[in-house]
Amino acid sequence: MIGITCVHLSALKRCHILGKTKTKMDDGILALVKRTIPPLTSKKHKGQDGRIGIIGGCQEYTGAPYFAAISALKVGADLAHVFCTKDAAPVIKSYSPELIVHPILDRSNALEEIEKWLPRLHSVVVGPGLGRDDHILQTEIIIKSKARDIPVVIDADGLWLVTQQPSIIQGYHKSILTPNIMEFTRLYDALLHGPMNTSDLKFSVTQLSIAMGNLTVVLKGEHDLITDGSEGLWSWWRIEHARWIGTQKCSCPLKKFQKVT
Repeated sequence: MIGITCVHLSALKRCHILGKTKTKMDDGILALVKRTIPPLTSKKHKGQDGRIGIIGGCQEYTGAPYFAAISALKVGADLAHVFCTKDAAPVIKSYSPELIVHPILDRSNALEEIEKWLPRLHSVVVGPGLGRDDHILQTEIIIKSKARDIPVVIDADGLWLVTQQPSIIQGYHKSILTPNIMEFTRLYDALLHGPMNTSDLKFSVTQLSIAMGNLTVVLKGEHDLITDGSEGLWSWWRIEHARWIGTQKCSCPLKKFQKVT
């Protein structure tokens, strides 16, 4: 049996004061969150505190890449690039003037165009709104990002790619997989070739992480489970209450929060 250390984030609680929703965290968790947020300073220029690339967005799906990009900006990143198809670009641009939108994903030279930007990016997110068109689903984007040692978050239809070809990301420790329960089930079946134990998701997520070479896996749900398959204080986070997302860009991650429904 694999030992698991659980960190119960029960300190994350809702309270209503004067009609406004706020949150409380204990000092340890708040300090940990603050360390991930770049401090505001006049000594830096735009772009030094995070340049994020979102690979996704097609005619049918424009919301997911927008939310991925705008969320990065709201928690402190400076620039967010969205690499999407031509049809999706005007819609995504209309959502926010803050996003840099590249309508190139359905071009024949899409990989070459994206590769030009990779040296400028600090991390990439592959999958939100990507769709499953074989012309758009390009594993080479992940491979090129790995070659440059760029952290990669894989979500949504990016996980479909991983299900088909697990080796493209297996063992790359600068990657994070973020499946929901259905995506997780497909990944589990592809890697472990058998039904998972639905009564013990902690153990199942740990098994998948180990099978992927101890990648960080975030199983999203009522309780978000996060593990890299190893024992340790932060191997597991279990969020006991609602998940939250910041509603404005600021140096303090708890300045203003809004419940995700």
